[in-house]
Amino acid sequence: MLVATHHGSFHADDVLAWALIRVFLDPQAELIRTRDEEVIQSADVVIDVGGIFDPDSGRFDHHQQSYTGPLSAAGMVLNWLQGQGHIPTVLAERLRHGMVEYIDDVDNGRVRPSTQVPCFPRIVDTFNQGRSSLKDFDRGFDAAAQVAVELLEGYVRGHAALQRNERLVTEAMAVAVAAGTNLMELDRSIAWKDLYFAHGGAEHPTEFLLHPGVDDSWRVVAIPPSRESFDKKVPLPQAWAGLKDEELEEVTGVKGAVFCHKNSFIAVFRTRDAALRAISAADLIRSTRDPKTRKSG
Repeated sequence: MLVATHHGSFHADDVLAWALIRVFLDPQAELIRTRDEEVIQSADVVIDVGGIFDPDSGRFDHHQQSYTGPLSAAGMVLNWLQGQGHIPTVLAERLRHGMVEYIDDVDNGRVRPSTQVPCFPRIVDTFNQGRSSLKDFDRGFDAAAQVAVELLEGYVRGHAALQRNERLVTEAMAVAVAAGTNLMELDRSIAWKDLYFAHGGAEHPTEFLLHPGVDDSWRVVAIPPSRESFDKKVPLPQAWAGLKDEELEEVTGVKGAVFCHKNSFIAVFRTRDAALRAISAADLIRSTRDPKTRKSG
């Protein structure tokens, strides 16, 4: 696949449009930066140059008077790739709302980037600085595009992780309900909080989460009553608050206690067994089937 865009200085929209094609359509695509009309017409896809917007023929320019829409080349290419089934809808929406709409707005003059915020358009512009020849601008474009590719690949990884994490969290919530316990357990360290509350966590009977850390420790988390709350449904024991190592081991009666936050929302243990023994000894685990069971704090 041959992709054409304009030579010389560049913006976030043409950089991102090219990166979108590389990541979601053809990693082996070839790019030529030119204003030669014959070369542009011969390309399979043309972005940000050429004076034509026609997705069916792979033309994505927004500078001509005949185009009156809100998109830049980035938004045009994103819509095209989504419509062709190359980007899942959920991921496309994350890209659109998290990045592409802003780039469209900046490129079309609806938003002026703050000089104090290192947003993507300003980052891309730094790759233009100090260039003095077309070949030099090409090198800058390639470097900026590589940053965009890695950013998009991060979105792809995040999308895959979100799908996996949603399954893990909902399964853990269901297991806790089936077992009649206020303790939910995950077998790995993941971003769980948004998903937990998106699936009814505020009304869910679980009050504590047990999961491993990335350092092979195990953590007990006092679950908040809502996503944005700094409160806890049930706090960890006040006697643990702010203690670590030997002091925490003495209070919990468990070897392998490492740390408890002073606000009693998380405690760290060396092993899963140590964590379970500590919360069991503190009478934190309760049956959710018995409404008379007292919540401990």
